[in-house]
Amino acid sequence: MTDPGAEAPCLVLPFAELTPVQVHDLARLRQDVFVVEQDCPYPDLDGRDVEPTTLHVLLLDQPGGRLLGCARVLEDDGGNSPLGRIGRVALAKDARGRGLADVVMRVALEACAGRDVVLDAQAPLAGWYGTHGFEVTGPEFLEDGIPHLPMRRYADR
Repeated sequence: MTDPGAEAPCLVLPFAELTPVQVHDLARLRQDVFVVEQDCPYPDLDGRDVEPTTLHVLLLDQPGGRLLGCARVLEDDGGNSPLGRIGRVALAKDARGRGLADVVMRVALEACAGRDVVLDAQAPLAGWYGTHGFEVTGPEFLEDGIPHLPMRRYADR
């Protein structure tokens, strides 16, 4: 089986290193998936994209090419040690069904190496996140009208 990521390179960049076109494409993809496709108007521009510790995973169809997928990696306060937080995981409609979401998740997890990682999964995707080592850690809750589950991947497991 061919590695899906072999054809689709990922960039991992802080906001300050994104080009204006990359910022546009990132905002457009997140808008297309979360606001338009999922019919979920929400405040995407929450101030966390520009934090100095935030990293953006950009999956491209070729080096310098079209944005196919993305994720946002945040550093959250975990009490005794910082946590990684993965969110805003999205794929363009025409990129789905090819294993590319796994590529985005693997790269996002690499950016969190050595730390526990948390996320709020849309409930139907909890099983998929489980394949990446995440466990449900609390009850289902509604966020923007969509059922979510809190999940955690422990660094020491």
